[in-house]
Amino acid sequence: MYYSRRRLMVDLPEEMTTIWSCANKKCNGWMRDNFVFLIQPICGQCNSFMEKSERMLPILANTSPNQTKH
Repeated sequence: MYYSRRRLMVDLPEEMTTIWSCANKKCNGWMRDNFVFLIQPICGQCNSFMEKSERMLPILANTSPNQTKH
């Protein structure tokens, strides 16, 4: 079966998005704030604390019914 690696020709709309970035300088882990289930998340790659920041990302809706943070 053939899978093409061509990129989409359509530019996806982007917006400033709140993210959590890993505080460990050797790790490049990050996640969108609307996909986090903890008030203060921990990096899934290195288990370090994470810091809140912003990044220009394509718009992505989280439709999960379980979006409350503990």
